[in-house]
Amino acid sequence: MPESTLDVVIVGAGVSGIGAAWHLQHALPGYRYAIVEARAELGGTWDLFRYPGVRSDSDLFTFGYAFRPWRGEAALADGASIKEYLQDTAREAGIDRHILFRHRVVRADWCSARRRWELQLRDAQQRSISLRARWIFCASGYYRHDQGHTPHFDGRERFCGRIVHPQQWPDDLDCKGRRVIVIGSGATAVTLLPQLARDAAHVTMLQRTPTYILPVASRDRLAPRLRRWLGEPRTHALMRALYLKRQQWVYALCRRHPDAARRLIRHINARLLPAGVDVDRDFRPPYAPWDQRLCVVPDGDLFRALRDGRASVVTDSVACFTRDGLRLASGRELGADIVVTATGLRLLPFGGIELHVDGAAVRLPQCVAFKGMMLSGVPNLAFAIGYTSASWTLKVGLVCEHFCRLLRHMQRRGLDSCTARAEPGMATRPLLDFGAGYVRRALAELPRQGAEFPWAMSWNYAEDRRLLLEGRVDDPQLHFTARAQRRTRNGEEAMA
Repeated sequence: MPESTLDVVIVGAGVSGIGAAWHLQHALPGYRYAIVEARAELGGTWDLFRYPGVRSDSDLFTFGYAFRPWRGEAALADGASIKEYLQDTAREAGIDRHILFRHRVVRADWCSARRRWELQLRDAQQRSISLRARWIFCASGYYRHDQGHTPHFDGRERFCGRIVHPQQWPDDLDCKGRRVIVIGSGATAVTLLPQLARDAAHVTMLQRTPTYILPVASRDRLAPRLRRWLGEPRTHALMRALYLKRQQWVYALCRRHPDAARRLIRHINARLLPAGVDVDRDFRPPYAPWDQRLCVVPDGDLFRALRDGRASVVTDSVACFTRDGLRLASGRELGADIVVTATGLRLLPFGGIELHVDGAAVRLPQCVAFKGMMLSGVPNLAFAIGYTSASWTLKVGLVCEHFCRLLRHMQRRGLDSCTARAEPGMATRPLLDFGAGYVRRALAELPRQGAEFPWAMSWNYAEDRRLLLEGRVDDPQLHFTARAQRRTRNGEEAMA
């Protein structure tokens, strides 16, 4: 455990934390840092989720790091492959030597007099440990790892089968020959259905509201050819640009021409669905495309499972559990041996850390996000939240680069604290302009955002590149303090 003051403590050893460490080492090689990780292994999401078929729903050319090309053949990779990619990245860069596993940051106190953070950690034995740092970079994502969201269901104690949540998938769960109901319609549910249908007697995806679903190719045929002609670096750059443009095109179509996008998605779904499925009832959401995240299914595996008769989709809501399954609001009963509650996530901003500034508790809903990476009134704290409409890592990479630019600026000018100051009475709105249920449930607990830059959250990669990579770091809304001067023995002044 480091005893002296670190330059940066990174909270979380997932995609964001490993990326932040790499950028920090690359831009500021003399800086001392540690990564504090509550789990026993690195990987974050990709170490946590163990349910069948867990995979990315973003292509790996943009989800992978810009500084380390994804070399796998799959465009959409499974969770184990992504975790291996992260482990290799950390090992090759020596980042793994800086990770403090099985430690959780429970509290952080900023002291303006000392201009540093005092962090309180708990280890696996619940012992309290202290750590000091000039900066905190929170890379913990935004949802709870210890539990997901499960709504109340009447009568669940009567059910004779097994009820599981994907976030705590048991190793001994055997679905072979069983009747399985998956409650939900999001990314987890559409991933589970075709995977479980391989061995289960039948899988039913029970959804209260449909989700927009698009098939995508699981493997990219162009990249292997380009690698032979252009080599790895150029191929990676080209494929990353192509997939980025495709993401932007699909998102722009959905937002600017929602009716046309809705008709296109319906046409694709209707062509892939078996006869007898009501596409407007089961695959046409009441909201516009990208009001919530659009789900992708590799090679149309979900539609194939439906056509084979191994799975089905029911649009209804749960009235109660029965001894042998579920009774629906319509009065229909579904038999089940196993019920999977793929009912969403629970948000936990900043990993649940209790933040205090000079003894005063930080109230997140009273803070405003600055450039989507700092909190108003909280010195020397940065955080990373990725995109919801594109690969998470794209935004994280830009934030990490801007963060390192800010640290270099402060280093060159002898500055040791930086605080974003929002104008009193500034108009604000919710931090995440996204209609997903897990976001709506937690909005009151999150910081806010303003109406325009630098207080508004940007979700546009091209705009963010300009603002974060080329824009100034000494923004007028940032308040800096210089290092205190101290006298040396020969009477000369030096920075403390």
